[in-house]
Amino acid sequence: MAAPDGAPFLPRQVAIDGYGDTFFHFAGMSHAGSILALPSGIRGWAPVRMVEIDAASLAPVVADAASVELLLIGTGKDPAHLKEPLKQILREAGIRFELMPTPSAAATYNVLLAEGRRVGAALIAV
Repeated sequence: MAAPDGAPFLPRQVAIDGYGDTFFHFAGMSHAGSILALPSGIRGWAPVRMVEIDAASLAPVVADAASVELLLIGTGKDPAHLKEPLKQILREAGIRFELMPTPSAAATYNVLLAEGRRVGAALIAV
């Protein structure tokens, strides 16, 4: 299935079963590249590096703001920072966020999802 922007899309929220060199496994499927895992579903995500995250790439997160209390941002292999204007976009949408390397973000996402928390993840593929 594809999202309106043509990106691959699974219309439900599921745990991340695994990840590897530039891919993620979830719901018996594999996706090459970065992903957004939101209450509205899991979709391919264009950024491959933190510097590529912009307002447009965060638009699906902001659109899901009423369903996301915490967004985990997987920064790839290494810790990184989010540009201040992007932080402001998330804050204005009422979304708390935490940045951490992608392996930690994926693991934390799974734990919080299993607890029934309103969590989302923006994961840069490693």
